[in-house]
Amino acid sequence: MKFQPQKRPIYGENLGSLKKFLTETGEAAFRGQQIMDWLYKKRARSWEEMTNLSRELRSKLDETFDIVPAQRMEANESADATEKLLLSLRDGSLIETVVIRAPQIGVGQESSRKTICISTQVGCAYGCKFCASGLNGWKRDLSSGEIVAQLIEVCHQEDATTERAKEELASFDNIVVMGMGEPMANYDNLMAALRTINADWGLKFGARRITISTSGVVPKILQLAEEPEQFRLAVSLHGASNEVRSQIMPINQRYPLEELVPAIQKFASVKGRMVTLEFILIQEINDGFEQAEKLVEIAQRLHAHVNLIPYNSVDGLDWKRPSLARQDAFHDILKKNRVSVTIRREKGHDIAAACGQLKLKTEEALAG
Repeated sequence: MKFQPQKRPIYGENLGSLKKFLTETGEAAFRGQQIMDWLYKKRARSWEEMTNLSRELRSKLDETFDIVPAQRMEANESADATEKLLLSLRDGSLIETVVIRAPQIGVGQESSRKTICISTQVGCAYGCKFCASGLNGWKRDLSSGEIVAQLIEVCHQEDATTERAKEELASFDNIVVMGMGEPMANYDNLMAALRTINADWGLKFGARRITISTSGVVPKILQLAEEPEQFRLAVSLHGASNEVRSQIMPINQRYPLEELVPAIQKFASVKGRMVTLEFILIQEINDGFEQAEKLVEIAQRLHAHVNLIPYNSVDGLDWKRPSLARQDAFHDILKKNRVSVTIRREKGHDIAAACGQLKLKTEEALAG
């Protein structure tokens, strides 16, 4: 059988690279903007929909580019309206994308605020002890086109019913890069994807509404600080001392708090933006008063916001979430010390919304 090379995801092209392809194949460069309009404004799902392009050009595009690089395999919605999408890529790899809804008082679900949580890798090599994403290890990085395609799939899912679609706007309010994988380990593809999302010819989505979450890859935090875009930063801290953090986050052995905290401080100083510290509360691991007091010191030094997250149970991991009283006591210590803090009660707990859980369960079912 003759090998058929895999097509390039069209969402991995920027306007410049697409115009280059067009001119090299004898087409007019201005067609590039028309194609981008079909992809990002009109949400075309096939080349045949692009009726202002010649059949010859549509054929060339079809031969070279994949217009649907990620397809929905499963969608689970929780009681709190959080929805997890299991997407299948062209090589059969599975990734997860989560739609988190925050209903607004007095308005319908269409007007609720939506945050989309996207993945950057198939699996993860960083081995955070609370996370299902890395239980089967790292498989590969996502291409920039596969990262963007997750958002396009969400747009296709919701565009048919929302007023926003008629106005050619993205049907969500915020993007967080904290799904499967360590975003900073796929830095170049991530930045290419985010620039497509941010670009006028792309989704035209504001950089300040995009948050990149990292387990603490210090060199990449410093690199991100020098980028021109105003992307936000969230750091998975999960331990306020090296001893505790190393139990939870293996990366702390390589980049301990003595290196991580100054890097976060540099980012905040350069960007002039408040950084978020993510802190998963795990019973009898990091939920004690001593950890709360150390977290106060770090947050005050960084002028950071702290997001407390009660642990989401994962099959195969023994840790548990603290009681509500314990969660509230930890929260109150930060609040009394004038730390900006929220506690994120469970979202999607009934649909295995913790990173990697749905993928893991599906792979086990397919293997069984």
